[in-house]
Amino acid sequence: MKRNLVSSRARWRSGCPMSRHDALPPALRRWVIHAALPWSARSVLRIWTRALQQGQSEDEALARLDAAERATLRRESFGCA
Repeated sequence: MKRNLVSSRARWRSGCPMSRHDALPPALRRWVIHAALPWSARSVLRIWTRALQQGQSEDEALARLDAAERATLRRESFGCA
């Protein structure tokens, strides 16, 4: 049996990544387009939704995404020598 042809990650992802991106709110979609990192629609939507549920404005949610990206870039830069 050829196990490498059946990846567990194939079950992990469902749907089309581009349609998930297209379904993002316009402000969030613009943020993703200009992001320094290749964010998934699922990741940015999770941060965005959590910020809005906590009563933050769209601008504050975008600032939260900027902070998350800076933190990720900072973590990744320590891995390079």
